[in-house]
Amino acid sequence: MRFDVVTLFPELFGPHLSEGVTRRAFDSGQVDVRLWQLRDFADGNYRRIDDRPYGGGPGMVMLAEPLERALAAVRADRSEAAPVPLIHFSPTGRRIDQALVQEMAAGPGAVLLCGRYEGIDQRVIDRHVTLELSLGDFVLSGGELPAIALLDAIARLQDGVLNDAASHQQDSFSDGLLDCPHYSRPERLVTPEGELAVPAELMSGHHAQIARWRRERSLEITAGRRPDLIAAARAAGKLSRDDERFLAALKPV
Repeated sequence: MRFDVVTLFPELFGPHLSEGVTRRAFDSGQVDVRLWQLRDFADGNYRRIDDRPYGGGPGMVMLAEPLERALAAVRADRSEAAPVPLIHFSPTGRRIDQALVQEMAAGPGAVLLCGRYEGIDQRVIDRHVTLELSLGDFVLSGGELPAIALLDAIARLQDGVLNDAASHQQDSFSDGLLDCPHYSRPERLVTPEGELAVPAELMSGHHAQIARWRRERSLEITAGRRPDLIAAARAAGKLSRDDERFLAALKPV
C-alpha cells in the first residue's frame, strides 16, 4: 500500500519511518510512504502558502492554489485506475480508532493532507477530501502528528512487522475492550515499600486460568475507564455469560 503525504514539514516523518519495530513495514515497502513538500508547489520567491482569511479573524489560512497543484501532482504520480481516499486531519474530523486502522491496513493506501495554521481553504476540502480524521478532542498545531500516528498504527498490523504475529490481536480495542496488564521478570520486584509479586494466576501454567484472568482484568479496566466500550461490546454480542457475571459482581467505582 502507498501513502502520499502533503506537508510543510516532511522532515518530521523521517525519524518515525526509520526507527522502531514498525521500520520493517517501511523498509520492506509493505507501507510505501512518499513525502511531498507543499512549498514546492507555491508561487513567488517566498513560496507563500498562506494568507489572511476572508471575513477577518485571527490566524492564516492555507491557500487553495498550491494545494490544488500538489494534489494534482500526487494523483499524476500515482497513475492508478481507482482513486484512493484523500484524508485531511482536522479537530472536526472523525476520531481515529482501531476499527478504522484495521480497515485501512487492509486497503490500498491514501493521500494524507496535513494542514497548518487556522486550516486550509474550504474549497479544497469540498473538492477533494474523502474523510477528515482527528486524534481526539483537542487541537494540535498541524496534521503531521496525526498522520504519523496513523501510519504507525497501520504499519504494525502488516504481516511480519511484529515479532509475534498474534501480538496485535491482544492490543487494546482489537476485541473492543482495553488490554489487560502485563508482567515480566523478575517474579518478585523488591521496592522500598516491599516485594511486588507477579499475579499467581500468570505463574500457574494453567492456560485456561491465565486466559480467564486476562479476560477479567480487561473487563475490569474497561468497565472502570471506558464503560462506553462495555456497552458497545454488549450491543455487538461480544460478551459471554461468564463476562456478564463477572461484570455484575464488580463493585461500583
